Amino acid sequence: MGSTVILTVRICHRPFQSFFQQGSSAFTTFKTSLCKSSQQPLSARCLCTRDPGVRLADRRNSGQGGGKNTRRREDESWGDAEKGRGKTSSLRQRPSLPTSVFAAGTAKRMAELMMMRKPALVCQDEVEPEGRMTRGAGKMQPPERPLSASEWRKLKESLGNSQRFEVNMMQAMFSSQAELDIAKSLLTFVAMETGTLPYGLLLRYLTLCVSGGHDAEVFDVYDIMRGSFASLDTGASSLFIKSFSRTARWREAINILNELKKVFSPSPRNYGDVISAAMLHGDTTTAWALYDELTEKGLSPYQETWDALFKGVRKTEEESRKEAAAAVAMSQSEHQERLLEILLYMRNNQIYPQRSLASTIRTWFESLTGQRWTGGWTTATPEGVCGRCGSELESIQLTAEEYQQLKGRVMAEIIQGQDVFKKTTPELLAVVLELERRGLTVLVLGRKHMLWPSRSWQRHDMDLIRQKAHCFFTENISEDDPFLLYATLHSGDHCKFVSRDLMRDHKACLSDGPTRQLFFKWQRGHQLVVDGSVAARKRVRFLSIPEYDTIVQTSADSWHLPYDDTEDRSTYEVPQRWLCLTRKH
Repeated sequence: MGSTVILTVRICHRPFQSFFQQGSSAFTTFKTSLCKSSQQPLSARCLCTRDPGVRLADRRNSGQGGGKNTRRREDESWGDAEKGRGKTSSLRQRPSLPTSVFAAGTAKRMAELMMMRKPALVCQDEVEPEGRMTRGAGKMQPPERPLSASEWRKLKESLGNSQRFEVNMMQAMFSSQAELDIAKSLLTFVAMETGTLPYGLLLRYLTLCVSGGHDAEVFDVYDIMRGSFASLDTGASSLFIKSFSRTARWREAINILNELKKVFSPSPRNYGDVISAAMLHGDTTTAWALYDELTEKGLSPYQETWDALFKGVRKTEEESRKEAAAAVAMSQSEHQERLLEILLYMRNNQIYPQRSLASTIRTWFESLTGQRWTGGWTTATPEGVCGRCGSELESIQLTAEEYQQLKGRVMAEIIQGQDVFKKTTPELLAVVLELERRGLTVLVLGRKHMLWPSRSWQRHDMDLIRQKAHCFFTENISEDDPFLLYATLHSGDHCKFVSRDLMRDHKACLSDGPTRQLFFKWQRGHQLVVDGSVAARKRVRFLSIPEYDTIVQTSADSWHLPYDDTEDRSTYEVPQRWLCLTRKH
């Protein structure tokens, strides 16, 4: 079988007709109609098997292989088919490919570009009306100084004597980061008026104290709430854990954490606060025990927690002697091994460290005595070569075992899953399977509305398609994305598909994280996305497909960590910057 591509393109009548004149065989799924001009584009999906003259026998024989020459022939062949020039077209005539659709920041840049293309009238509608801008000006404002009880009473009466006056006022103080003495004067007023302090009011005061770093005041609030209430809710417990963890009384945070575990599963933030405190004070044994407990619960640590672990113990010589006697610190080699496990955890869960954490990791590597690690910030070439050390990054291509695993899971959980057949008939799947077994070169999966002429879909266009392809038309409510995925996967690892749809809904149908990550890896290595729109007699350009996988990678003498250097990355995008760590001998 020749090299194969499945695509979703915006195409018009003339370039579509030229496409069929190339003699290429294709598997096509159309979602809308052909159009008469570039002002009325068409969305179409097709799997194309190119001319036998450019078959990639070397890749087929190697299973998952294929190097730069293979990639070059694929791109040339597809560009030739679109332009109608045949195989003699020179690679120099092909324009350079833009960045990948999965590159960090691409989604935001595209959104900004779309906003720039909006008519001016739309911008006028988005302007905030003058009256709306003053909305909320009448909200409760805290005083600028501490008030006496009588002054608080007058203020409360002037604002309607609301039953929630005190709680709302304390919330307003938190929002405006008012002085602590003002909040204290409010507590004094409430205590004088009612003889007690309500839980909700104390909780908001506690929030103000913790956010402002008033840890000594937090200790007083802790004593008051412990003496006044039988138990603490998770919000108060979390605030106490955070505050106690950054003081010399950090071990009391462990007790609060243990109490919280009796009624509720602590959050990664709760664990992270105590782990950071334990590392800061040299108790690495406690820190790693809590870290293990955190991960065993299936929770993902925060990056601040990893940062604290990599920064390690910061203590005086006297503290070091005391901890050595108490045996609370693990050996340096054991600590080093645990930190390397964190990097493998990032790899296995496709987690990217932020720049600050990557910098901490670099500092830790370079501080290892006698190991001669050096680090630097870099990028990778389109071929997957590190720009700093010149080593090749891992291929984006799946292994044969991974490919078979993914193909089976997609079939079971996306194609045959309940979500698909709620709107797609099983007969359509049977047709796809039968035509594939017969080795037919062209299959069009369309909808029945395509059989009738419309303003944008002419009968001549449909007749042309039916002359060149085997067609099957399903109900208009049918979904064809799952069959597009099925056809791509079952055509072999050399097959690529072109679509603007990032398949996030279908990836979500997969039942576990590792399979979703495998799908995302396969998708990044096989999905082509049209760059911009397709106009008549204009060459189609595609966003590039990376040759390498963007995950934490290691070898005997190197680590490569892709890291986040922007806040613009969407969840389905991958970083473009790398931390390269190498060891000299």
